[in-house]
Amino acid sequence: MVIKVFLASSSGSTAIKKKQQDVVGFLEALKVDYTQLDIACNEDNRMWMRQNVPTEKKPTNGIPLPPQIFNEESYCGDYDTFFDAKEDNSVYEFLGLPPPPGSKEAEKAQIVENGTHAEETIADENVDESTEVPVEERNGNAHGEEEEEGEGGEEEEEEVAEGEIADDEATEGETAGDEAPAEEEEAVEETDEVTEDTRARAEEEEEQQEEADEDREEEDLQSEEEEELRQLEDEEEAEVQEEEEEDVEETQEEEAE
Repeated sequence: MVIKVFLASSSGSTAIKKKQQDVVGFLEALKVDYTQLDIACNEDNRMWMRQNVPTEKKPTNGIPLPPQIFNEESYCGDYDTFFDAKEDNSVYEFLGLPPPPGSKEAEKAQIVENGTHAEETIADENVDESTEVPVEERNGNAHGEEEEEGEGGEEEEEEVAEGEIADDEATEGETAGDEAPAEEEEAVEETDEVTEDTRARAEEEEEQQEEADEDREEEDLQSEEEEELRQLEDEEEAEVQEEEEEDVEETQEEEAE
């Protein structure tokens, strides 16, 4: 099987050139044997490509653009489908080729195959189990057991009824017993709430008291500083007065002389 890639060697579209390079480069990286067929220089290649691209795969104008990929006569797809297959690790499936052993695509196919076999095996086992004949029927005891079940049916119904009555009484007792713990829990929760409120108020009062103490300390410090400033001012005034008195005395002595 030969992969055919239809290209346009003299295309003026940069997008087409890039797509062609991507397809060719990826096939070479995978070492896939392929043949390039130029539709720009060969009219037969152009016509063959246009005729063999499926109608539903052609654009609205009916003229498919390169690159177009075929496996012999079978159409594989265009660049977009090739790119999707590359992203999904299914290029060999896209090309219609078996994936090489050890490749991601081969591992993926192996996982799918193993999963299908496992599902078929489980389905077969379920069918075998569902069609298995009961031991009682094989031994011929099925009808005897049915008769015994019929005789004991009434006794079982009476026992079930008595059991239901006992269960109802037990349920009522449990309900009554559950109400008391619920009330106790509510009381404990209310006590906890009161305790938390009291603790919160106590903390607020402590904070307020600390703030008041800090304010008083600041006021005391300010008062001390103001007192020291007054003392300094008084001392300075006293010194100035002494100097003035000395100056006056000296002046009087000089005049007297």
